[in-house]
Amino acid sequence: MSKTLQQPINSPFTMKSTSEQVIKGINLTGKTAIVTGGYSGIGLHVTQTLVKAGAHVIVPARTLQKAKAAVGQLPNVEIGVLDLMDSSSIDKFATEYLATKRPLDILIESAGIMFAPLRRDSRGNESQLSTNYLGHFQLAQRLYPALKAAKHSRVVVVTSRAQSWNGFYFDDPNFMKREYNPRTAYAQSKVADILMATEFDKRAQVDGIRFFAAHPGLVPGTGLGRFVTNSQATQKIGSFLMNDLKFTHLISLKNSIVAKLHGQNEYDYFKTVSQGAASIIWAATSPLLNDKGGVFVEDNNIGTAVANESTSKFGVRQWAIDPRTATNLWDLGNTLIHAQSKDELS
Repeated sequence: MSKTLQQPINSPFTMKSTSEQVIKGINLTGKTAIVTGGYSGIGLHVTQTLVKAGAHVIVPARTLQKAKAAVGQLPNVEIGVLDLMDSSSIDKFATEYLATKRPLDILIESAGIMFAPLRRDSRGNESQLSTNYLGHFQLAQRLYPALKAAKHSRVVVVTSRAQSWNGFYFDDPNFMKREYNPRTAYAQSKVADILMATEFDKRAQVDGIRFFAAHPGLVPGTGLGRFVTNSQATQKIGSFLMNDLKFTHLISLKNSIVAKLHGQNEYDYFKTVSQGAASIIWAATSPLLNDKGGVFVEDNNIGTAVANESTSKFGVRQWAIDPRTATNLWDLGNTLIHAQSKDELS
């Protein structure tokens, strides 16, 4: 990724803009989107926003009952079966979609797990790396013909501010030699997502496909923190913040009070679900990004590239956008998923 690309542009939106605001005036009638994780938390709001804009949305899920309960009554929504930790499930889902001969205009890869205990997929890959990165890497490769057929398609990989914690560990990505640390593993998977967008965009833009990595912000109540244990008081608080949807109302009140006291937006750190979904929707649909790609997006703008040692809560670290690292990860990713499909992008 060129450092000149990783700079903010003149976006009319801010960190407090909502998905409803960024999608205003954009008509997605006739467009098809796939949203992994599109039946819960931020992903559900992304699905609802795309549907309201006219898109036909496919929501793949490992548990059909949960997906049907969340999006089964929405118009223009299909539900598919997909387990991102199962290579054969990914291949089956993609094969079935390609058989329909429909172009794919938008692929949003938002499903994910955080701070999971050590678990491995059938290929031996650590679960957070497998779910957050490798599954989505394989899915984008397998759906490539449909993305290409759309001529001007976008892929948005949802990442996290955890990309600032540590880089990718090429010597031992699956914790075979070192002690497993769920926090380190989560951060590594989210760095990998940004590197994937960087390299994929470089290879795919010739076919009219642009990739983005989008960070939603800190959004309480999404259920992402379900693996946070309750063994300590601080962990109990963290679990409450991340999993109690009612808490978002208290967050909004807190934001309003603190903003008035300080008169500065930087203190207004938490976001609502709609505000969190906004950056994903902006990356997937904004005309301001028509000639751009391979960039990290946050707060409805292209994020700033910062040094690895930066203490800022904002900006993308160099280890997540380095071109050589991105190319190396591409090769490793293919090795870890045992890529053999003729449809994969070389």
